[in-house]
Amino acid sequence: MQRKLRLRNREDFSRIYRQGRSFANSQFVVYWRKRPETERFRLGISASSKLGGAVVRNRMRRMVKEIVRLNAHKLNDETDLILIVRKPALSLPYIEMEKSVLHVLRKAGLLKGSSPAVRTPAKKGPGGGAPRSKNASPRAFLCL
Repeated sequence: MQRKLRLRNREDFSRIYRQGRSFANSQFVVYWRKRPETERFRLGISASSKLGGAVVRNRMRRMVKEIVRLNAHKLNDETDLILIVRKPALSLPYIEMEKSVLHVLRKAGLLKGSSPAVRTPAKKGPGGGAPRSKNASPRAFLCL
């Protein structure tokens, strides 16, 4: 991956976390933010120490960078993105990991020709549960 396509400093990461949007599946989380002043996308990869030692984390970073490098032509330009590796990704073979990365990018609307998944907030009635009808009686709890 070319050096100019990498997110490297803390300010860029913090700006994307604060002002960007996110989407996740069980193996990866992607945070992104549109940046019209850049002609290409820029990528940062985060692998927590909870994943394992340095060898494991660096291996995951290298694999994710290679997946993005091979699929760079599919990514929307003018975007800064951060991919966070989750623990379930450790057990995936390369092909499954590639499918998972492309899935999370597609659902986030970061691949060319894809639109972001629409999330509708759940409607909640009083008390945070499902909406209650006007004639519904209050729930009684039985403690034994």
